[in-house]
Amino acid sequence: MDGLQADNAGVGGIEDNDEERYRALAYDTALSTLVAVAVYVVVKVSLDGFRQWRARISVLIVGSGPVGLTAALVAVRSGKVLKLTVLDERYRAALLCRPQQIALDPRSVKFLLGLGVDFDNMEGCWHSEHFFTRIGVFQEYLLSILEQKKLKVDVKVQLGTKFTEEYLRRIQRTQWPRVIVVADGSCGDSCSVLGISSDYSVESCHAYGANATIERLDQRQVPTPEIRAHRLYFDLSAYGVEALREPRNPTAKPGFHLKIYGTFRNRYMALVCPASDTKMVRFLRHTANASIMKNIFHQSFNVYKTDVEPRLNDVTLHHMQCSRRLFEIQLSHRRISAAFIEGDNVAVTVEGEAARVLNFDTGCGVNLGMRGLESMGTFIYRTATAVDQNDILEALSAKMQHSRQVAETFKQTGLPQSMYE
Repeated sequence: MDGLQADNAGVGGIEDNDEERYRALAYDTALSTLVAVAVYVVVKVSLDGFRQWRARISVLIVGSGPVGLTAALVAVRSGKVLKLTVLDERYRAALLCRPQQIALDPRSVKFLLGLGVDFDNMEGCWHSEHFFTRIGVFQEYLLSILEQKKLKVDVKVQLGTKFTEEYLRRIQRTQWPRVIVVADGSCGDSCSVLGISSDYSVESCHAYGANATIERLDQRQVPTPEIRAHRLYFDLSAYGVEALREPRNPTAKPGFHLKIYGTFRNRYMALVCPASDTKMVRFLRHTANASIMKNIFHQSFNVYKTDVEPRLNDVTLHHMQCSRRLFEIQLSHRRISAAFIEGDNVAVTVEGEAARVLNFDTGCGVNLGMRGLESMGTFIYRTATAVDQNDILEALSAKMQHSRQVAETFKQTGLPQSMYE
């Protein structure tokens, strides 16, 4: 009996030792697996971080207007561009001698300051946190910044070069850009060259407006702050319309809103009113007498012009061109503002007036183009660091969503901010 108990005790001891060995082996295996997984995660994260840090792409920008050159600056500042090419079919003289004045609102000014634009070194003037300058001055300044960036990025500005199918055929497949930014304006045909649909959505801004322009060669081409006048009622009793007798709607912004802007040589005027069915609006929308609108702009300019500039008179009036009548203000924007050319692995985004355009000039049109560029840096980063095609498609989808939001926001608040306030 005693021997049997001793044998059982020996067997139990062996089983306990085996169980301890199994536990130690399982612990060692789990620990080894955990360490291997941790090492894999650390290595993968490090490699992904290194790959993203090293990622650089080639970018082609078509159009060197204010939006195109700003897009070029965004691309350079993204830190993910190895080679940047800017194309424009216009030569430098034609590009920089444009007479239009642009007004940059506070949001655009803040965006450009973040890109390193120094407004103190640019010809122009400030007024109510807006910066006013000539379009050629703005473009020349951005070109000078891009010239300075050539030490860090391979920047090529090819003026007098049109973006065509022949131009694309001359590019070797190994040198195709990863991103193409189309910013060639509302009349450009670069999108059709790339096979992007030309379908637009046209939406009403629920307002009526008219524009006028005056060119006076005896005046200086100096930027000037805009002049605004609100709640105007015009005396058209000579034409059978007496607006002052009409009941006024207290919930709507009453009357017309006038803006005078541009340089002393090239003066522009914008007249706008919220959509309504008053007798005055109906008359100005449907009148066949083209001289009525010219008379309105003539009288408005002489009343609200700056003190130092000459009045319009019957002799100089023929220098003014204006809308024949009030028209409905509409915003047109592309249904497809971003696309992926699968065979060539190229992401395309459309910006500025090539993406959305207003049929009414408020003097702040360039700001609408700037809005689309606010997501450009993120788009270039995501495209450069994409692992596969799905990452690129997600970046394009986010870019399209932002483009739609820009149009929707302008429809709701664009005219009130640029004209009513």
